[in-house]
Amino acid sequence: MPNSTDKNALTDLTVAEIRDGFRGGAFSAREVAEAFNANVAAAKALNAFIVETPEKALEAADAADRAKAAGEALKPLAGVPIGMKDLFCTEGVQTTAASHMLEGFTPTYESTVSKKLWDAGAGMLGKLNLDQFAMGSSNETSYFGNVISPWKRKGGDNAALAPGGSSGGSSAAIAARLCPAATGTDTGGSIRQPAAFTGISGIKPTYGRCSRWGIVAFASSLDQAGPMARTVRDNAILLETMSGFDPKDSTSLDLAVPQWEAALSSDLRGRKVGIPKEYRPDGLNAEIAALWDRGIEWLKDAGAEVVEVSLPHTQYALPTYYIIAPAEASSNLARYDGVRYGQRDLPDGAGLQDMYAATRAAGFGPEVKRRIMIGTYVLSAGFYDAYYTQAQKVRALIARDFELAFEKCDLLLTPTAPSASFALGEKQADPLAMYLNDVFTVPASLAGLPAMAVPGGLDAQGLPLGLQIIGRALDEQSVLNAGLAIEERAGFAARPEKWW
Repeated sequence: MPNSTDKNALTDLTVAEIRDGFRGGAFSAREVAEAFNANVAAAKALNAFIVETPEKALEAADAADRAKAAGEALKPLAGVPIGMKDLFCTEGVQTTAASHMLEGFTPTYESTVSKKLWDAGAGMLGKLNLDQFAMGSSNETSYFGNVISPWKRKGGDNAALAPGGSSGGSSAAIAARLCPAATGTDTGGSIRQPAAFTGISGIKPTYGRCSRWGIVAFASSLDQAGPMARTVRDNAILLETMSGFDPKDSTSLDLAVPQWEAALSSDLRGRKVGIPKEYRPDGLNAEIAALWDRGIEWLKDAGAEVVEVSLPHTQYALPTYYIIAPAEASSNLARYDGVRYGQRDLPDGAGLQDMYAATRAAGFGPEVKRRIMIGTYVLSAGFYDAYYTQAQKVRALIARDFELAFEKCDLLLTPTAPSASFALGEKQADPLAMYLNDVFTVPASLAGLPAMAVPGGLDAQGLPLGLQIIGRALDEQSVLNAGLAIEERAGFAARPEKWW
């Protein structure tokens, strides 16, 4: 544990280490906040933050230091600064969803998840960049410019790499030590895929565990908040704070929040782990397949029994998702019309319809427009039954596949993404190639199940690869425990070399 003179070492600490070190007197909360603020200020080349809030981090740190000096009971996250994905409304701080449509929007209220974190003593380092309205898999659709991964390929290739999406600002900032943890949101894999791309961990909890109130909506039946951090323990710590019933959210689960951190155990004896055969298609990347095989051995070493299972409707998950998610997006984004808040374009002599058209044309980016048009099409009178209704039926079949698989096992182990990170611009011209990044993450989202990404190693080019653990609804504990077992055995300690 570093002392207060080890300024650089402070930003290498995990959430648990910051929490415990602050309580033990190894350093002050202000020293931690200042160290991370300095890293944020020095890493503008990554474009991870849309808004920096160093004063917010210092304010929370000073409150923690005063409470400690006074001998008061310390809040659970006292002394811990974090990043906030710019999809969460933050009172008095601009919230844009990385769009021109909401540029300049300053909420007068706080999202439920962010309020829980601030009430627990966490401080905010800033608002993190993302794909516009959370629509994207590479963080290239942001109005404020793409986030750049802190990782570089070995061998002198200086191509800028994607940090994953939509929570790419969160993943890049954590990997680069700009914050020890951050919030993310996951609609079809937007916590797990960027975590895998940048060598960190992230968990999408069961749908309804975390309130969606105050989070800019993409697809309401899929969106779910979750934590991202460098370790499984840190994810457990943050998830305990972020979760809980919220009467303002009709989809919020009225259940007690388990003590996930206290119950963490990498002993998997008596547990069965399913390996879905449909996740090993012809042409699967050889390095991904090899990591998956190592993951299987790691879980066996932890005491788990491995069994093969089948999820026969997996092949339909991606097209199902790309009907349901755009349909819900087209409905949610209808509110951005230039009347109430956000962007307004009013050409000279324009009428109401002209204002709507001009505002939405200027406020939305190409990917958002693409998904709105797809969603409007599948919801239209002539195609609703042919597309949207059919997609909902297939979604039910996919959920049923998981139910049957969990009759034979307790957890599932799969790859997180079909490849390591790719170069920015490499897939931007081919939306279908971009959408395929979600092929392993979308099924659990459609079924509303908890799923976690954990780093497992590096590929031949020195880039991180991740494994995904999927659990039964409400069984985040088993997911976290299996993640810990992998984390301990993989021994992943690689970090990007500083170039920014």
